[in-house]
Amino acid sequence: MKPNMKPILLTTYTATSCLGRGLDEQRQALNEGKSGLKPCDFESVDIETWIGEVEGIEKQVLPPGLRQFNCRNNRLTQMGLETDGFAEAVRLAAKKYGADRVGVFLGTSTSGILQTELAFRQRSVSTGALPDGFDYATTQNSYSLADFTRSYLGLEGMAMAVSTACSSSAKVFAAAARQLNLGTLDAAVVGGVDTLCLTTLYGFSSLQLTSSEPCKPYDVSRDGISVGEGAAFALLERFDSSSAPAGSVLLLGVGESSDAFHMSSPHPEGLGARLAMEAALQSAHLSADDVGYINLHGTSTPANDAAEGLAVLGLFGEQVPCSSTKGATGHALGAAGAMEAVFCALALTDQWLPGSPGTKQLDPAVNLNYLLKSRRPNAASPLRYALSNSFGFGGSNCCLIFGTSP
Repeated sequence: MKPNMKPILLTTYTATSCLGRGLDEQRQALNEGKSGLKPCDFESVDIETWIGEVEGIEKQVLPPGLRQFNCRNNRLTQMGLETDGFAEAVRLAAKKYGADRVGVFLGTSTSGILQTELAFRQRSVSTGALPDGFDYATTQNSYSLADFTRSYLGLEGMAMAVSTACSSSAKVFAAAARQLNLGTLDAAVVGGVDTLCLTTLYGFSSLQLTSSEPCKPYDVSRDGISVGEGAAFALLERFDSSSAPAGSVLLLGVGESSDAFHMSSPHPEGLGARLAMEAALQSAHLSADDVGYINLHGTSTPANDAAEGLAVLGLFGEQVPCSSTKGATGHALGAAGAMEAVFCALALTDQWLPGSPGTKQLDPAVNLNYLLKSRRPNAASPLRYALSNSFGFGGSNCCLIFGTSP
């Protein structure tokens, strides 16, 4: 993104995670330092680990005309869209601008792959054929998420799905911002949805990246992630200072990089992470000293936290308050970027910095100003700018900077 990015308004936003459904439940849990993690009891998974599971997904029933999209991921998508009045706000935007002027940009890592896993259990013994009712295009396919959302909301603008592992739903903010700044769209639905599945849980376990305890980012004894799931969305529009209420949340800058150091490990010195953070600051016309809170990627693996910590220390020093909220939600993978963007928005509007449930003893090798418990910013320096980090496998990095309007 070029440095002349114009501010983008987050007209409305919502999040659903293992902490609960909607902003009020996220806010309360984060402020109280609660975690939604529990011992893994998902489906037939037999792994000693903890997960962040959203309650109520099974009860969701898709509309008759959209039943072909039925899978866990799209049911959670519907659940998220119908929370905090989000779907209605989008439909009002479509009436205002025209359905063809509202785009859809969503991130996911596994989409509806659970539906494929279930279908394989039902394949023909004689031919190996999958059951007739299985539809890859509307379930497992990554674009299924964007296709379902676009159809559900009655939108006709451009639509895309981004699947860059853990940076997926952060990068959609950048993609949508480009289109809004170009004038090809007047509004955009951005966000991410990812749901639990066997492939993810067994896959991370095979890489020895899951912990047998609740994850504890930046703890000296951290030993792996807790896989979570969630849905988070925001409606973006170009910012008009004459009409937007004071205190509105704005996307001010984005930074992307690709260090391509290793397929599953970050650059040990956090090179790509630092490049993305520097690009975000340049895009927002801010200096490192302006940032008052960083939502760290903080997955709780030894390598990830160490690399990110070095990058943050090198650019911001030891003063800026920061934390990883994955101790509360688990790692929602392709939905994590959008979920943590919403957490930054809440921090800005509520003037409340989230802590890090599960983290007990900070790693002395990474000397950050890390928040173990939630607290308000110092009274003398209210929070004006917050940065959110999302770093994916293969070195796909994205950083977002948010602020509030005067």
